[in-house]
Amino acid sequence: MGLRYLGKDPASDGGQSPTVWDDGDSYVVQGWRIDDPATLVEVGDIPPHETLIRIPKRLMPVFPEVSGGHGVAEAG
Repeated sequence: MGLRYLGKDPASDGGQSPTVWDDGDSYVVQGWRIDDPATLVEVGDIPPHETLIRIPKRLMPVFPEVSGGHGVAEAG
């Protein structure tokens, strides 16, 4: 199954915003990479094939579980 676009952060600049897609089994999330040393120490070990990202809470309505099953996709 391909990705189904769910929405972007409506408050982002220039369309380079956090974005959420549904791939059928999970969500694919584009966000801001966390590379702050203090945050990384607080989280602990991250496997080499994983990373931490940050998305704003205002993006939560695009998740179907929050929006009643349909998401709030902006044009994208």
